[in-house]
Amino acid sequence: MSSTNKLANWELRARFAAGLSAMYAGEVPAYSTLVDVTAEVNRGCVAAHSGAERLGSLQRVTAERHGAIRVGSPAELAAVADLFAAFGMFAVGFYDLRSARSPIPVVSTAFRPIDAEELANNPFRVFNSMLATGDSRFFDSGLRARVLTFLGRRQLFDPALLAQARVIAAEGGCDAAQAPDFVAKAVAAFALSREPIDKAWYDELSRVSAVAADIAEVGSTHINHLTPRVLDIDDLYARMTGRGITMIEAIQGPPRTVGPAVLLRQTSFRALAEPRLFRGADGTVTEGSLRVRFGEVEARGVALTRRGRERYDAAMARLAGAGDPATIWSNHFPATDAEMAAQGLAYYRGGDPSAPIVYEDFLPASAAGIFRSNLDGDTRTGQAAGAVDSDPAYHVGWLAGAIDRDIYDPYSLYDALATERAR
Repeated sequence: MSSTNKLANWELRARFAAGLSAMYAGEVPAYSTLVDVTAEVNRGCVAAHSGAERLGSLQRVTAERHGAIRVGSPAELAAVADLFAAFGMFAVGFYDLRSARSPIPVVSTAFRPIDAEELANNPFRVFNSMLATGDSRFFDSGLRARVLTFLGRRQLFDPALLAQARVIAAEGGCDAAQAPDFVAKAVAAFALSREPIDKAWYDELSRVSAVAADIAEVGSTHINHLTPRVLDIDDLYARMTGRGITMIEAIQGPPRTVGPAVLLRQTSFRALAEPRLFRGADGTVTEGSLRVRFGEVEARGVALTRRGRERYDAAMARLAGAGDPATIWSNHFPATDAEMAAQGLAYYRGGDPSAPIVYEDFLPASAAGIFRSNLDGDTRTGQAAGAVDSDPAYHVGWLAGAIDRDIYDPYSLYDALATERAR
């Protein structure tokens, strides 16, 4: 393959992100409104504030997206890993949404670029949740067996597509002439299925969790949401509400502060009812609707060190109770990047407070909060009927072994970025 006719992984990733965005806009029209308002806010923020681009240029922020998908088993997650490797995206971090305040029966990782140049070229990332069928608090042995049988019968991706993805990953890109077809097929694999849903099966899974039902309803997966990045999420929330779009009740994550923005703040418009087909016990297909997919938006801040994250968790625990948010936050975090750097609370390139490293990952509590705010039903808490009083040892080591892939530690990646000189 001639290098002059080759598209690198990041170029494929950019096309993949753009293709998913176009497809999702066609499926969820309100997403286009969200993208338009996000762009308006970002342009205004850059025009009004000289430091607005400290965590990324307007060009990068405008192009930035993260997606979210859900799968049912380690085998399916391994297939996702094969596909995403062709786009230069690798598993980073482990998130257990079962332990969130609003428990969801999934464990998750995120696929994203892992080095500075790749992130600068295109930072597209996908949050990928996997159904925790081994957790008896949600699935009794009978339901678990039937879910696994259902998952074992389906095939999320064409084997030829995965074979091509493995070759592209190994070669660091693909011939430019092959790229459009490969990207189009990869995008199409995440389109919402129009296959009729078994109504009784869906209802049974919904009694465990609407997320479980969304994962195991049909023979495919789909984009659950796509998320643009905004520089002022409070302004965006107000503008979307002003346009008559119903937003979830709160912005997830840390409060708005006068000091450096940290980690991640997220919100979304409420999931809209989408027409779906349902098959009854007698085989009759009828029209109905589901409210599962939504439009999320995020504002990213500086990545915190382990010490900073401990302080963040303490602050968030206090914020869950009574008290003035600004006062609580100022009792835990200083008001300047220089102080954040001096106290070892956040990551900066070369230790330079003027070169903050953007947080590229996720917060499990925020993810669970967003999911919970957009579900048709609640997760059933407590033990499933006939459950054993034990919690399977889902953890990062287990997941890495189950999918036979390295799962990168976010802190190690930020540590490496922090050793680089400021640009």
